[in-house]
Amino acid sequence: GSDTMLANIIKMVADAQRSRAPIQRLADIIAGWFVPIIVFIAILAFISWTVFGGEQGFSYGLMAAVSVLIIACPCALGLATPMSIMVGVGKGAKNGILIKDAESLEILEKVNTIIVDKTGTLTEGKPKLSKLYNHDNLITKDNLLQLAASIEQNSEHPLAHTITSAAKEKQMSLLEINDFKSITGQGVTGKIKGQKIAFGNKALMDSLGLSVKTLSESADDARKAGATVMFLANETAIMGFVAVSDPIKASSLTAIKVLQKLNMQVVMLTGDHQITAKSVADQLGIEHFRADILPEDKAKIVQDYKEKGYVVAMVGDGINDAPALSSAHVGIAMGSGTDVAIESAGVTLLKGDLLQVIGAINLSRAVMNNIRQNLFLAFVYNAAGVPIAAGILFPFFGLLLSPIFAAVAMSLSSLSVIGNALRLNFKRIES
Repeated sequence: GSDTMLANIIKMVADAQRSRAPIQRLADIIAGWFVPIIVFIAILAFISWTVFGGEQGFSYGLMAAVSVLIIACPCALGLATPMSIMVGVGKGAKNGILIKDAESLEILEKVNTIIVDKTGTLTEGKPKLSKLYNHDNLITKDNLLQLAASIEQNSEHPLAHTITSAAKEKQMSLLEINDFKSITGQGVTGKIKGQKIAFGNKALMDSLGLSVKTLSESADDARKAGATVMFLANETAIMGFVAVSDPIKASSLTAIKVLQKLNMQVVMLTGDHQITAKSVADQLGIEHFRADILPEDKAKIVQDYKEKGYVVAMVGDGINDAPALSSAHVGIAMGSGTDVAIESAGVTLLKGDLLQVIGAINLSRAVMNNIRQNLFLAFVYNAAGVPIAAGILFPFFGLLLSPIFAAVAMSLSSLSVIGNALRLNFKRIES
């Protein structure tokens, strides 16, 4: 049972609720000065009452000193941050937003750049075969699909499953492959019936000395429709290409528009061709995008934006997104993605919906505002309560605060902080 998804979610939420946000250091620093100052004020009140308080000076001084120490107990100050974090993390979990640690929750408020992987994040991550193109009738379309599926049967790339599934739907038998090689960011090669076959992008064809110029017009037409094009070639010629389309999620356009209204810079990353990337970017209204990038380039791009002074959140779902998720100020993983991506991220979106990024940002802003309100409440109580406990009202109204009422006031300050933190449960964080 400890290895189930539910157990992991419970552990993640519990760990986050116990973690410390950087803003907690402010409360710790203040408490470090606050305690000796309060002790000094209590001693000063006792001495002042003893010296200037007449016959009742000693008893009044003792009462004032004890009242100061009780009313100034920094319980509210200590509760201000962790109470908001606990309630906020719980609120996020109820809405399918899992926060790994309090630091990620705090940083999200400051994010101004969202870097998004295309496949599986902006798109459905369920690509479909959209076109088969056999060049100069060197091969039939069925043979083209059979060869492509045969060489892809050993590949772990997400698009490989689409091609093999399409072949199986047509009840095609997959051919035996030898000397299989997977070239990261380019494609695959192998031998089928003694003939060397390559299947991949233009970079792979270029490395084999094969020109795709004669197919470029047809390939670009497919790319303009948002499809990813993969060429099939033997040792001497390119035989055709396979185009695979990954539909854009229905919520992606709405999410991008809302993020832009929040003054977020949205950057799309993809290993697809420039034309395919531009087609998707244009449909979603994304101005900044990078195409033809290798998996290792994603982390470098994230680092470049960080060095330029941007506060970066990286959103991804795949194994190749993990380094970028770790490198960003905040990594946001889709719950439908790989385990390593989820492990590398500070935030996990269970629904795998980009709209939840907005929910996470809204949650962060709500929690951080709540923490500031709690700290203000804690300080206001002490700023007002300590002078009253020391006896500042006695010369004017003849009132001296009893330690009993000081204890009540101290408890009320903690209750006010707790009550304010619980208001987060009623906060609407959806976009």
